[in-house]
Amino acid sequence: MPVYAVANQKGGVGKTTTTRNLGTALAKRGRKVLLIDLDPQGHLTLSLGINPMTLEKHAYHVLIEEHVSISEVLIYHKGSDVGLLPTNLDLSGAEMELLADPMGNNMVLKSKLSSIRERAEYILIDCPPSLGLLTINALTAADGVLIPVQTHYLAYHGLFLLQQTIAKVKRRCHPDLRIVGIIPTLYDPRARHDQEVRAALRTNYQDSLIDLPIPRRVALADAMVAGHSIYDVDAHSDAARIYTQIAEVLDHAQTEPRLDERNGR
Repeated sequence: MPVYAVANQKGGVGKTTTTRNLGTALAKRGRKVLLIDLDPQGHLTLSLGINPMTLEKHAYHVLIEEHVSISEVLIYHKGSDVGLLPTNLDLSGAEMELLADPMGNNMVLKSKLSSIRERAEYILIDCPPSLGLLTINALTAADGVLIPVQTHYLAYHGLFLLQQTIAKVKRRCHPDLRIVGIIPTLYDPRARHDQEVRAALRTNYQDSLIDLPIPRRVALADAMVAGHSIYDVDAHSDAARIYTQIAEVLDHAQTEPRLDERNGR
């Protein structure tokens, strides 16, 4: 029952799109999936057809109010096995309130998840495009990190900052945190620039790369805006096929030793 933070401090690289569609792909494989919207923009919440401004309780209340559990805020999507902890812009105020709490302010989400982990086979946390306390909470609560990286040089070079943050979390409070996979996104195979960045990822991140690039497709954006997954819009598209393959990779990783373990490291 892994918890994965879907993180990258750069915006617009496909974090929410990946969280939404990968969660659906896992559910289609019969897995019970919980999605957590930890981005105050609430785009993951919107992508499941929920208006963030109509919510009475959401992720802000879970993080700030001690008596509010994830279970009482959880919404299940259209009778499926995909549950959502939704959010809205109120969550942006949570970081300041967490900073004012000297008692384990980076451990709140981990503590709240402890009571619900057994109800899901996968928990995916959509992180905000920053390396602040919300992302630190997600990294501290997670078993591993999935990193969507647009095949663009600026996004590629931004990997270094996220690696530094992950290393800091490992040193200070979570020595078992690891990068589960780097997923190339918004990929255009016809563009030389994209090809070069993909080649750099293969060279420098061979052990972490899930070399199944998500293509740049208008249908992905249209589905998100309409509150759907790519499977609802075009289940036979190349994007849907690739998300299915990534879900298979993650499922397989749950039954196989990690690469570093197989190599005796």
